[in-house]
Amino acid sequence: MLVHLSIHNYAIVDHLDLELDCGMSTISGETGAGKSIMLDALGLCLGDRADSAVVRPGSDKADILASFDLTQIPEARAWLAERDLDNDGPCILRRVITAEGRSRGYINGSPCPQGDLKALGELLIDIHSQHEHQSLLKTDTHRRLLDEYAGSQELARQVQLAAQRWKQTRNELQRISSQGDEQRARHQLLSYQLEELENLALGENELEQLEQEHKTLSNAEALLGACRQVLELCSESDAGNVLSALTASLNRLGAFSGQGGALSEASNLLASAQIQVEEAIGELNRFIDHFDADPQRQQWLEERLDTIYTLARKHRIQPTELAALQQQLFEELEGLNADDEAGERLAEELAAYERHYQEKAAELSALRGNAAESLAAAVQQEMQALGMPGGRFSIQLQALDNHEPSGNGLETVEFLVSANPGQPLRGLAKVASGGELSRISLAIQVITAQTSRVPTLVFDEVDVGIGGPTAQVVGQLLRRLGERGQVLCVTHLPQVAAQGHQHLFVHKRRGTDATSTAVSKLDESGRIEEIARMLGGVDLTEESLAHARKMVTSAQAA
Repeated sequence: MLVHLSIHNYAIVDHLDLELDCGMSTISGETGAGKSIMLDALGLCLGDRADSAVVRPGSDKADILASFDLTQIPEARAWLAERDLDNDGPCILRRVITAEGRSRGYINGSPCPQGDLKALGELLIDIHSQHEHQSLLKTDTHRRLLDEYAGSQELARQVQLAAQRWKQTRNELQRISSQGDEQRARHQLLSYQLEELENLALGENELEQLEQEHKTLSNAEALLGACRQVLELCSESDAGNVLSALTASLNRLGAFSGQGGALSEASNLLASAQIQVEEAIGELNRFIDHFDADPQRQQWLEERLDTIYTLARKHRIQPTELAALQQQLFEELEGLNADDEAGERLAEELAAYERHYQEKAAELSALRGNAAESLAAAVQQEMQALGMPGGRFSIQLQALDNHEPSGNGLETVEFLVSANPGQPLRGLAKVASGGELSRISLAIQVITAQTSRVPTLVFDEVDVGIGGPTAQVVGQLLRRLGERGQVLCVTHLPQVAAQGHQHLFVHKRRGTDATSTAVSKLDESGRIEEIARMLGGVDLTEESLAHARKMVTSAQAA
């Protein structure tokens, strides 16, 4: 439960420290004193959106801190433990809003996003406001309240997630299926093109070798002629050749072999040239002897090269890029095959998700059906006590015509009411009287709050438009709720305020330069005076004090 609330520089509050107890705490005060300021500030600690306008004028920031005893809230303790935010003492939520509009949240001293404050806050406090009856005009609210009463919020969340997974899977499967004809045509083309490249079986560096060999065979006649001419010049010409000229030159210089110096060096070079020419003649002879000018080989080479060049032109690439193209086509074809496999897998998943959805949704429908009758009877009973004798209340569960999984389950939920005897049941949105709607709203809130697992319940002027004996019944209902946990109730009705276990009085504290809001915890006499003021105005009389004392005494004795 909420044990401490500290507010600094928020709206017209400069400093407020408030200790809170279990049971029902009523909060009253003069109009404009700021009764709802505490709850608004508390809402910031629970993840409500912040605005720089809430910072007290002249201050650089507003600072709100709320401490909770989690002894009776295992869900909140588990939530903190999962995020390593738990500690041994109370759970402390803090919110800081700067005058520039920046906002920071903390859980047990650790910075956290606003969403975490909101998620944890939903486990700690349930706030019912005077405007909540407006949300009762929406069937989404009807469904939420029924699920809360049935204790099926987690199951409803599972149904919603199951429907989301089903829809996501269906959309992905439809996307793949819509590409079916186009993909099949592309698959067929890729398979054909890849088969052509695989049949070509172009080896690494094969093109370069083929082109070189083809060039050699194409020039065979000229090449052989050139080789024979060189042999003629080097060794075979009777008119004179290089080898015989070198031999004669060495013989002539040999007669002067003793001269040494440059003559000796010249002789050595001529001898070296003679050896190299002889080796060249040997290489040329071997080339001529082994050269095979095979016309069939040349024709095969030309056909092979033509196949390679033609396939490259077909794909509008260079012949050297054919190997890379083959790999690219292979990868694309693999991707299409993967899509086919994904389609089969998604179809299986879609069927599994639908079975899971139907199972969970049917379970949820059963819980709703059982809870609807019980909740309707309880609300109808409270309506009688709240000044609507003969009023009827019913919860209609209408099966959806659409057989696709819906995040809301298998049916719609709508609250139907008849405020007066003899009138037919109609949807809440068609109830004419605002006063009737507010009382019906209060009855629903009180009943659903009784089944809430959240130990702290806040009612912010939910008794607007109610008076007389009905107001006393409202107070008794809220006190009954307070006996099972903690109830904070902002009220302007003395009949409700008298039912509280504690009474907090909100008032303005006026200084020389500024006005601020203060909250006092009233003792017995202060409480009687405040209820008397609520009964009879500013001037207290013996009658109003006696009446107030009797109201408090009666509430305590009940």
